[in-house]
Order: sequence, then C-alpha cells, then structure tokens
Amino acid sequence: MAINEKGLLLLLMAVMVPLAGELHFYPFGDDFRISLGTPAFFFFLLWIRGVPAVLSGLLAGVCVMLFRMGLGALTGGEADWGRLLQLHFPALFYYLAYGTAFFVMQVSRLDRPLLLGVLGVPLELTAAVTELLLRYAGTTRTITLSTLNVIAIIALFRSFFVIGFVNLLKLRESQAAAELQRRRNEEMLMLVSELYEESLHLQKTLQDAEQMTQMSYTLYQSLKGLQLGEGTEGLAQKALALAGGVHEIKKDNQRIHAGLARLITDDGLPDYMAVEELADVVLRSNGRVARMLGKEIDMQLQADGPFPLCHAYTLLSLLNNAVVNSVEAIVERGAVRITAERSGESLVLRVADDGPGIPPKLRELVFQPGFTTKYDKAGRPSTGIGLGYVKQTVEAMDGTVTLLPGIGGRGTEVCMTLPLGQVGKGE
Repeated sequence: MAINEKGLLLLLMAVMVPLAGELHFYPFGDDFRISLGTPAFFFFLLWIRGVPAVLSGLLAGVCVMLFRMGLGALTGGEADWGRLLQLHFPALFYYLAYGTAFFVMQVSRLDRPLLLGVLGVPLELTAAVTELLLRYAGTTRTITLSTLNVIAIIALFRSFFVIGFVNLLKLRESQAAAELQRRRNEEMLMLVSELYEESLHLQKTLQDAEQMTQMSYTLYQSLKGLQLGEGTEGLAQKALALAGGVHEIKKDNQRIHAGLARLITDDGLPDYMAVEELADVVLRSNGRVARMLGKEIDMQLQADGPFPLCHAYTLLSLLNNAVVNSVEAIVERGAVRITAERSGESLVLRVADDGPGIPPKLRELVFQPGFTTKYDKAGRPSTGIGLGYVKQTVEAMDGTVTLLPGIGGRGTEVCMTLPLGQVGKGE
C-alpha cells in the first residue's frame, strides 16, 4: 500500500471513527457508551496494513476525545473544558488499549475469518475494561461479570459483522483484479496472434527471397557462360550483386523472424487452448472495438463439441481476421456469430454476419490480397488482406475456405474447414 494511500486511510479513520461513535447507546446507565465507533475502528485496523496498531489507536482515541469535547461544548452551552476532559478522556484510552491489544495479539498477520471474528471479543473486552476502570476510579462502582457478558455478546456480533464486510470488500477486490488480469491476458493473446500472423507473412517473404537469390545466381551463371564481351561480364556482375543483396535481405528477415518466434514462445501464455475460449476472446476483443467505433453489434458464439485443445495463435489469427472483416462490413448495428463444430476429423469454424454481404461476382476476388469493398467514413479503403490471409493459411494446412450467405440469408459467412491433425493438440 502506497504512503499516500495510507495517509488518506488514516485521515478517513480519524474522521469516520468519531462520527460513527455518535451512533451509540448507554447499556449500564452511566457514561460508558457502546457505539459503531468500535467496529469502524476494527475495520480500519484490518484494512490499513503497515501502520502500527498502537499509533492508529492513539490517533483514533485523540480524535474521538476532541470530537466529543467539541460537540459537548457546542451542544451544552457554556464550555467547561475541565469537566469535558474528565468525561471523555477515558475514550482515548479505550481506543489506545484496543490498538495495543490488536498489536500484541498480532491480529494483522492472521487471515482466517473465523479466528479474526473470535479475537474481536478479547480485543473489545480489553478496551472496555480499560475505559471502565478509568471511569469507575474513585467511585464505588465495580465491573461485574454481567457487565462483561453484555460487552462480550455485543462484541461477538460486531466483530463478525466487520469481518464479513472486510471479506466482501476483499472478494470484490480480488474479482476486479482477476478481471483485469483476464483482460490483460486477452490483449496479450491477441497481440501474440498478430505477431504470429506477421511471422507467417515474414516466412513467406523468406521463401520468396530464397527463390529470388537462386534465380539471380542462375542468371549470373547464364550470363557468365555466354562470354559475349565486356558488356555481358558487367551484366553478370550485376546479377551476382543482386543475388548477394537479396541474400542479405533474407538474412535480415531471418533475424527478425527469429526475434518474433522468440517473443511468441516466451510470452508465458499457453500454446493450446479450448476452441470456445479462443472464440470468446475474439468476440470480446472485437466487441470493444465495435463499441469504440460507435457500432451496436451483437456478438454470438455457438459451439458443438467436444473439441481437442487447438493451437491458440493459429485459430486466434484466423477467427480475428474473419470477425474484423464482419465488424468492418456492418455499418451501424448488426450481429456477428462464430459457430464451431466437429465434422469427423475436421474442425469447422463459421464466422457469419448480417451486413451488406458480398456480391456473387466479387466472391472470388475478395481472397486476393489488397482487394476490398469496405471504406471508412473518410473514404479510406480497408487493407484488404484479411480474407486473403485466411485462405492462404487454411489451404497451407490442407483445409478449405468457402463463402456462404450470412445470418438469416443476409451478409456473409466465412466457413473454414481445418484438419484437426493440423490444429489440434491430439486426444
């Protein structure tokens, strides 16, 4: 807990404990009161870690005493500060004794709710006896067993109420932390899937560079063998230089590819995940993007398993490209549905929408890199590489991609059939 946060909590305690202490009653017909100040103080002791409980008790006690004296002076007309001090100074020692007992019992180190609730009784008894001894000093009154029984019973109820409230707050805090971690994991998964996609593009570039190197060197050998004069020799040297340049580009790309591969394998995320979980990640991620774009899109998931665990980054990149394509196609509101089903030894993934759809004459063209029918509000075209990447990747795994009518016969459905032997972990 940061220093500033501790300071704010201590300040809040100094204000709330005296205020809560004004919700009280007098069980023994004297000046000893039972109030909500004690459970409020117990709550702050459990919540504020790293601050000595004795110091917290002293701070709370001083604030309670001064607040009651000031309130008494305001409501009682003429201020008799000596009498007010005599009346309220035992409250200071009540909270000081409570904080001291809390420290001696090492309550802050415990994390068992039942034990904490039980320990609230001796804490309150210690504080109450301390205050009563000071109030009864010089009088004939004594602390009786019935007095202690009343205090103990009330303390038991109050301490378990505080423990329940603290645990409720901790549960909410842990749920918020778990949700934040889940969001971070989803973002990391999507980022790594994009890196995986880029690594596949880079791998193709490496293959192209290797082919260009071989072609350039073959051209060099052909020109070298012609021996038609100095002009041919110059062209041969240029072809050799071209082969060397392409080879250097290939080596640079290999280093980049190796770095991407290292990032993908060292991310700490699982390589294989459930199909339903991967589809849910894609839908939630694109749902947030749709809301940022001002679109109302109903994200739906239908899974008819069972499925083996599948390669996370392959499926994420395929599904994400198809879903992004659907989100971009929908103008203002609509629906996007991912359907996963098993057909023999194949995994069938369908991404359908109810957008404007693709005209039949353009359905073969949409798989060509750079071709697009989607433009943003400024008239800028989409990149046009999503479905081309999907087709290239699926066919590289001996799968198929087909375009069908979308939801309710409207829009488009991208149907990907993938061999489980290529994407599944095995059963």
